[in-house]
Amino acid sequence: MPVNTYEGMFVLDSAKVAANWDEAIKHVHDILTKHKAEVVASRQWDERRLAYPVEGQKKGTYFLAFFRSEGESIKEIEADCRLSEVVLRDLILKVHPKLADLTINQAMTSTPGHEDGDGPGGREDDGDDRPRRRRRED
Repeated sequence: MPVNTYEGMFVLDSAKVAANWDEAIKHVHDILTKHKAEVVASRQWDERRLAYPVEGQKKGTYFLAFFRSEGESIKEIEADCRLSEVVLRDLILKVHPKLADLTINQAMTSTPGHEDGDGPGGREDDGDDRPRRRRRED
């Protein structure tokens, strides 16, 4: 069976992560290595308020991990994530082999919530510095 590169985004329980960050990360890594996955890179992504409560939690800490594994192991990894008390949600995507190195490097060096080319206010700066007309209030 061929080994593929996968990107996993794990939403962790912020309360449990705040108590012991290293233990929470070890827990996710243990889930992956239990199923013979090789962790290539991982990092904390961001802590955010969730769109809706998940298992009673309103905030989640996002943890990004890249790993290599056989495709058959993914279902088992996802099953262990569902049984975990630390992992609230997970999303695992296969990374195209030609883009694996580029994707990993970009994800490990970028800052969450800040896209390249965004100007103030989250808009792209189009270079147009002309004064704008004000709207008439009737």
